[in-house]
Amino acid sequence: QVQLVESGGGLVQAGGSLRLACVASGSIVAINTMAWYRQAPGKQRELVASITNGGSRNYADAVKGRFTISRDNARNTVTLQMNSLKPEDTAVYYCNADVRETIFSLGYPYWGQGTQVTVSS
Repeated sequence: QVQLVESGGGLVQAGGSLRLACVASGSIVAINTMAWYRQAPGKQRELVASITNGGSRNYADAVKGRFTISRDNARNTVTLQMNSLKPEDTAVYYCNADVRETIFSLGYPYWGQGTQVTVSS
């Protein structure tokens, strides 16, 4: 089994910054892509940013230039630095990791429990 634990959410004023972190633990041989998703009330969950185990990054257009995703492969962690936050960034943010639990497996997606980010205007 694999667990993803997020931290770092909270309430911030528009223009402020927050840093989210996610740690994966459990039966892990390797992690392929790690990512952050978010879901605002009444909306579908959407990809915010992703990073491969080789360090290739992908961002949603809405966050390009403001958010930065990073990972530490040795510690099985992924972080999301969020700057110049806007009220429309308000959502529950979820960590996602595509985990290989054995040397024979290709990967299985695991999710964190979510952390609330609220940006006030």
